[in-house]
Amino acid sequence: MRDLRIVFMGTPDFAVGVLQHLVENKKNIVAVLTAPDRPAGRGRKLRPSAVKLYAESKNIPVLQPTNLKNEDFVKELKSYNANLQIVVAFRMLPKIVWQLPDYGTFNLHASLLPHYRGAAPINWAIINQETKTGVTTFFIDEKIDTGAIILKDEVAIAERETVGTLHDRLMTIGSHLVLKTVDLIEEAKVETYAQPKTEDFKEAPKLTSENTKIDWSMPVAQIDALIRGLSPYPVAWCYLNQQDESQKIKIYASDFEETETEGEIGALTCTKKTIKVTCKNGYLYIKELQLPGKRKMETAALLNGFSFATDAKLT
Repeated sequence: MRDLRIVFMGTPDFAVGVLQHLVENKKNIVAVLTAPDRPAGRGRKLRPSAVKLYAESKNIPVLQPTNLKNEDFVKELKSYNANLQIVVAFRMLPKIVWQLPDYGTFNLHASLLPHYRGAAPINWAIINQETKTGVTTFFIDEKIDTGAIILKDEVAIAERETVGTLHDRLMTIGSHLVLKTVDLIEEAKVETYAQPKTEDFKEAPKLTSENTKIDWSMPVAQIDALIRGLSPYPVAWCYLNQQDESQKIKIYASDFEETETEGEIGALTCTKKTIKVTCKNGYLYIKELQLPGKRKMETAALLNGFSFATDAKLT
């Protein structure tokens, strides 16, 4: 049995679940590497990452380098004498860092590699209306998400799944897969295989203001999938145009029906409790949204004190 000394690298909540599972199963985490504190909120006060908060609560040393190639940082990292590094939702590592430990550096990725390599695999699986996804552990190499696979675990995507619910499920499943991977390395029983070469694999690029904007000319089921794939974060958005004004709104939840439609694409039809948007092959029903200067609200609550103009349209 190998005596492991582990450095864990991660930043958001997704990584915390994995780190916590390792700690609770008595794995020897000698240090944590996470992003520097970031300004947040109206006061722009520095806010520590979720991983840092958890690590400090367990008295685990925390490193927060701004430059992963910095000589002083690399020297400090070496001082922990780690023989295994684990990466979960962190940034790309330079070779000088990932090649340090004797037993390698492995990553947990929230997809079934080689599909959905990139920054937002959970979001894109829902946006693209996949029926299954999963988690993969693999050893890091020079490129992004291309290394030799250690283990995979597959899950079905529910019909009305959001990125929020799928994120939480994959965090739990991923935590168990990471622990299983660590056990194999500890027992010197790990086996790997190269990622299959395929020309039709789907990517998971970083989410931007451009690819999170709703295109109302898309099929209605695709619009609904985009909304679910971005809820609760970073949230699908569009413009509300009415009375010669244009405002940015966010849509958190929706439903839809596929049917023949009449009228202009993006036009709104409202009752006292519903907002229906005309699409090219059906109607999208907005269930939860946020208008400028207002909090996120369910549609029925919003319409209790707000009304749209007769010429209101979403673009």
